[in-house]
Amino acid sequence: MAIKAHKVGIVGLGTVGSGVAKILLEEGERVRRHAGQPIELSRVVVRDLEKPRQCELPDKILTTDISEITNDPEISVVAQLIGGLEPARSIMLQLLESGKDVVTANKALLAEHGTELFNRARELGRSIAFEASVAGGVPIIANLSQCLSANQILSLRGILNGTSNFIVSQMEEHGADYSQAVAEAQRLGYAEADPTMDVDGTDAAQKLAILAHLAFGADVQWPDIPRIGIDGLDSTDLRWASELGYRVKLLAVARLNEDNLELHVSPTLVKLGTPLSEVRGANNAISVVGDMVGRVFYHGLGAGQLPTASAVVADLIDTTVGRSAITFRTLDLWSEATSKVLQTNHSSISGRYYMRFTVEDHPGVLADVSGSLGRNEISIASIIQREIDDDNVQGDDVSLVIMTHAATEGNAAAAVREIDALPSVRAGSVRMRVLD
Repeated sequence: MAIKAHKVGIVGLGTVGSGVAKILLEEGERVRRHAGQPIELSRVVVRDLEKPRQCELPDKILTTDISEITNDPEISVVAQLIGGLEPARSIMLQLLESGKDVVTANKALLAEHGTELFNRARELGRSIAFEASVAGGVPIIANLSQCLSANQILSLRGILNGTSNFIVSQMEEHGADYSQAVAEAQRLGYAEADPTMDVDGTDAAQKLAILAHLAFGADVQWPDIPRIGIDGLDSTDLRWASELGYRVKLLAVARLNEDNLELHVSPTLVKLGTPLSEVRGANNAISVVGDMVGRVFYHGLGAGQLPTASAVVADLIDTTVGRSAITFRTLDLWSEATSKVLQTNHSSISGRYYMRFTVEDHPGVLADVSGSLGRNEISIASIIQREIDDDNVQGDDVSLVIMTHAATEGNAAAAVREIDALPSVRAGSVRMRVLD
């Protein structure tokens, strides 16, 4: 006796949507084995029927009318793969209200409207699955919410934006300047025509807000996460980092300090030879510390058509067999049950720092700089005043590179402001966190 196929729909047939369609259409037997029944792609909603597609679809499957999904009782699960906030939010609510379970890859939507969407899904007895919203094909959502559930998560450190990691890798490995590296990322499809949300830290902050909610139950608004992107990164600092035994990475950090949660996104010097320092190109990685399991590390492609589509299809399978509904009810995410763990005041966070100043080369300058550091309770671990290939140094000026011992963010920022005001210091001072 033939097993009846489970019908699903897709809204949005961009890069990820095309990848999902390819897997469902070309790897049907593989999907059937994991789902225990065939999963049939029944309808795909797009804005323009004439637009060229990245995949071959059966006749009459494309439509511009969302009601062909919402009014079809045989379609119970829909992959909603439209980016941005609107109309993505309205469409997701419409799908839920028509009795559909939803799978999404839209991290911005969850970071901005997670509470509204999850509450509505609970009211309607529906579920939302979102593995593909963070780190593409890296299964961090399932691991945090299920596999590590015996643990109190103590910290997360992640490279969550493949575009930024690719750009920094190009600058470091090929000597490209920032604009050249961005152009190459765009040529290869890793960066959008407007890469602002990737390079200014917004994308990583949105993903960190989702992970912080999963790991710590924190009700965090992503704009409240302090963030610095790579758009101001200078190749000079990549060379200095290498000289000192480090590699620069855009790191997203969440760390539990008693009842408070440290959160930030910023370019960080990571010790060479450690797993995070070796993450190259468009890959993502997350280092997680649990109180029972210790440190575990997840690494893989964080973007791209098929890595992200693989996570979407896995969620479609879990939803059709009923696993997502159980997890959704049990976790009770973005609800009143959310932990009230508070975000730590950013200025009180402690850590080591790399600082680079361009200064006049004459007696007394070093004493002035170290005096400012001392007044702000910052101890020097090492100091280098030595010429290297530095495009920012002109005439008789020199680069002064300082590695500090642990200091608070507030004191470090105040010290750099004070040093920048010294008449012997040029504009363009740099400060980055250090992770050993």
